[in-house]
Amino acid sequence: MKILDKISNIIGNAFESCGYDRVYGKAGLSNRPDLCQFQCNGAMAAAKKYGKAPFMIGDEIVEKLSGDPAFKTVECVKPGFINMVMSGEFIGDYVREMARSDKFGCECGEKDEVVFLDYGGANVAKPLHIGHLRSAIIGESVKRICAFAGYKTVADVHLGDWGLQMGLIIMELKNRKPELPYFDEKYEGEYPNEAPFTLAELDEIYPSASAKSKEDEEFKKAAQQATVLLQNGHRGYTALWRHIMEVSIPDLKRNYDNLNVSFDLWKGESDAKLYIADMIRDMEDKGIAHESQGALVVDITEEGDSKELPPCIVRKSDGAANYETSDLATLIEREREYSPKTYIYLADKRQELHYTQFFRTAKKAGIVSPETELKFIGFGTMNGSDGKPFKTRQGGVLRLEYLIKEINDAVYAKIMENRTVDETEARDTARIVGLAALKYGDLSNQAAKDYVFDIDRFISFEGDTGPYILYTIVRIKSILKKYEAEGGTLEGIVINDPESESETALFLELSKLSETLESAFAEKAPHKLCKFVYDLSNAFNRFYHDTKILGEENEERKKGYIALLVLTKEVLTTCTDLLGIEAPERM
Repeated sequence: MKILDKISNIIGNAFESCGYDRVYGKAGLSNRPDLCQFQCNGAMAAAKKYGKAPFMIGDEIVEKLSGDPAFKTVECVKPGFINMVMSGEFIGDYVREMARSDKFGCECGEKDEVVFLDYGGANVAKPLHIGHLRSAIIGESVKRICAFAGYKTVADVHLGDWGLQMGLIIMELKNRKPELPYFDEKYEGEYPNEAPFTLAELDEIYPSASAKSKEDEEFKKAAQQATVLLQNGHRGYTALWRHIMEVSIPDLKRNYDNLNVSFDLWKGESDAKLYIADMIRDMEDKGIAHESQGALVVDITEEGDSKELPPCIVRKSDGAANYETSDLATLIEREREYSPKTYIYLADKRQELHYTQFFRTAKKAGIVSPETELKFIGFGTMNGSDGKPFKTRQGGVLRLEYLIKEINDAVYAKIMENRTVDETEARDTARIVGLAALKYGDLSNQAAKDYVFDIDRFISFEGDTGPYILYTIVRIKSILKKYEAEGGTLEGIVINDPESESETALFLELSKLSETLESAFAEKAPHKLCKFVYDLSNAFNRFYHDTKILGEENEERKKGYIALLVLTKEVLTTCTDLLGIEAPERM
């Protein structure tokens, strides 16, 4: 149970005992922490209903609460605010219960419901670049938060493997190597097992073909026609497509592994092709799809829209499928195999119209039930210091692996300034800390907002950064190891009631965990977890600087400190794991 619920229950009982509705006993965090820890404004709301001045009601409630051991102080401040400071025993009991409980007492029991997440959005035959970063790491964190909340999660990378880029690659290969059997319409033999290109060659082929399509209209039309032929089962092009998949996917998996991002499914747009014909036929039979300028479309405008929205194109005028087609057909497969309660899609916020068209068409066509939640999380861009989308010095899009290397090298250089570890350990630590710097720098921002990529700020060991959070965890680990080395044990020790101001502040920060996790899940908002771990790290470091933990002469008090450190470490590591961040043993 959340600490606010416990406090609200006590105050609600007091309101009820005084003849008022207990609903007015709702407590909240104080907006004046210099005056009190918690506050109840219920007397203000009750005044109108009961025809009394707020302070009169507030005074009654305070009188009823006087002597309650949960409070150190409780008072009514005009015009009717009820200000509370909780007793050390009350706060201590709550935090001790956290330490004893599964998931720290969060109400996150297992649920027989599936949340399906679609994130990653990588395109086959294209290397991951910084444009893929936010989808991957926000999606991974949201997935972990949903799983912690007790839901069964299924994550699909949903590869772009069936669109125009395939036609572009096929035509570029045909121009370069026309002798290959894939382009011989009379060839009836088996195609080679080995791809006619390496990963390095494939990395060069696509951008070359893409640039050519912008200048050569005939080449572009040929690529579009090749895409249609591929989608209609052209034997040679299908064999080439398989080669592209076999060469690309292992490299994509390696890059996602480097981000500590994983998927349950590696499906692509091509997996939806089995469902497209029947889906189109069903839409036509139901009368929701109609011809428009040669394309087949579904009108999606609904009553209450502030503006007319363009229809959803489910079949292009040349007969080819598009993103909407494959997304809708993919949904059919997902419904048959998983029947999720909720779908969560992550993509650039500029794709909001696509998801509005997709979701409305899915409901209109009956692909999902009216009760199924279809949620789009649109994220902003990662910008350079000029405020524009991040680019290389040459103006191109930076490959993700190069960005990771750049930040790892910067962390390595910072670690080696101290020369306290050997180079091998420094490299391993730099990899962990660098990834934390990158992820935290992103996740600490609200997803929908753009942010500036600032490598110097991200890798700082001070302030609201990933390295600062990890340094706090490592500091706690170091103290616990030293305690054990001195003969102490971590078994059977119990947290004491808080005494000092900084210790009480640490307890109060720990007590916010349940509410934070509930809010992060409800809003699918990893940035709320980032704020919590930063505030908790600050509270711990203040306590650390104010307290002689290992030097405490009272053995029982020392054990209480150590038990508090164990809980703080477990809470921090649990939360950072939900962010997809791991901590090293030392820094």
